[in-house]
Amino acid sequence: MLRQFRNTEHMLSGVPILEASLLVHLLSLLVVVIILLRGQGRPTSTLAWIAIVFAVPIVGMIAYVLIGEVRLGRSRIRRHRDILKRIFTPKLVHHPEATMGMYEIERDYRPVARLAEAVSDQVVRRGNHLELLSDTDGLIDRVVEDIDRAEHHCHVLVYIYLTDRSGRRVGEALSNAARRGVKCRVLVDAVGSRQFLDSDLRRKMELAGVQVVAALPANPLRMIFERIDLRNHRKIVVIDGLTGYMGSHNIADAEFAPKKRFAPWVDVMARIEGPAVRDLQLLFVEDWYLDTDELLENVLNILPPIHDHGVPVQIMGTGPNAYNEAMHQLVQTAIHLAREELILTTPYFVPDAATMVALCTTARRGVQVQLVVPARNDSPLVGAASRSYYQPLLEAGVEIHEYQKGLLHAKTLTIDRSLGLLSTANLDRRSFELNFEVSMVVYDSDFASHLRFIQKSYLTDSRRLRRQQWQQRSVAIRLV
Repeated sequence: MLRQFRNTEHMLSGVPILEASLLVHLLSLLVVVIILLRGQGRPTSTLAWIAIVFAVPIVGMIAYVLIGEVRLGRSRIRRHRDILKRIFTPKLVHHPEATMGMYEIERDYRPVARLAEAVSDQVVRRGNHLELLSDTDGLIDRVVEDIDRAEHHCHVLVYIYLTDRSGRRVGEALSNAARRGVKCRVLVDAVGSRQFLDSDLRRKMELAGVQVVAALPANPLRMIFERIDLRNHRKIVVIDGLTGYMGSHNIADAEFAPKKRFAPWVDVMARIEGPAVRDLQLLFVEDWYLDTDELLENVLNILPPIHDHGVPVQIMGTGPNAYNEAMHQLVQTAIHLAREELILTTPYFVPDAATMVALCTTARRGVQVQLVVPARNDSPLVGAASRSYYQPLLEAGVEIHEYQKGLLHAKTLTIDRSLGLLSTANLDRRSFELNFEVSMVVYDSDFASHLRFIQKSYLTDSRRLRRQQWQQRSVAIRLV
């Protein structure tokens, strides 16, 4: 009798467990249906999420809700549509004298120009004067000089703003400009610049009249409505609508205090004078509106002059508020166009399958493909992931060079000394699909040759990996 009672008790106690288990399985199936219907990402990502949800249902479902989809949030999507309607009008965007026809671009590179225009609505602008700056002190000197000469406005957008010497110099220049009546606006990523946002430097700048805004604030409440790891990774400076900067450099010293053991951080920026500055301004106006609801329509009335003997430039903004397949498609298109030489530098190399195929195919058809990455990465996990791709690249004939003198942070691409690409985007899925990024394509052999010269200086300070040597690495390294 006692045994029967215990058996009955055991059966009844299992009922809630069975119900809970059934509920978890039903919820898992529901999430899987959502994954299939949403269809975001690539098939490999979809299959991976389905496997995770079935393998660890509760953890998998929570993870998918938090980071499974590129959710910008309804309010931001609405504001983005609103700002596009306001600024993408013939009056504010069209600059016919500066716009180049596709027939004016070298035939080999028209596919790149067409693709960049199709995915970003930005055309090729003629008449730009460009200056490449690869020295941190020289760059900060130039930015401060331009701010000191500003008469109307100064716009700064960066992922990381440090309170080191470079940050203080730029902050003081902006404060002085604000005191003399110049409108100074600083937009920094809420995560990348969190120390600056809580610093005395920020408070001093605001007291002087500088507007400082955090882009994409990260907080628990935001997790409910949008994905919190979407970041604004752009680096843009625009002075008076006439002078612009873009590239990989944050407002920070080369010593980069938060991760000084990897220093110096090696970057490259372009200083631009000409019609392309207005396209950088468009991106700043978009991003500023998303986090402030303040429309800066008046600054788009400024038309930078066309410079004689200037070069063709195309600015491309990418991010989760646009067609976020754009950047990796542009890179793949450019890779396939190479005929003699392709040099690519990136700090974080975690390519998708299509980019790997493009690099390997290009090397196998006789193009000299050189990939330059840092020998020591500030992210050990990313560094290990990068090295997992080396074997097939080396087998295909790609030259892999590991930079020895610091953290190579420049994101550059040159093709046949004729086309140059400068970007804030790393060669990884985060940059291609989640971050707000900006890139510049330059259709000019002199610029491409200058950028290639800088790339070659990285090669000089790098160690080339040999296929045989890499095959002999230890089992422990392979496992990592």
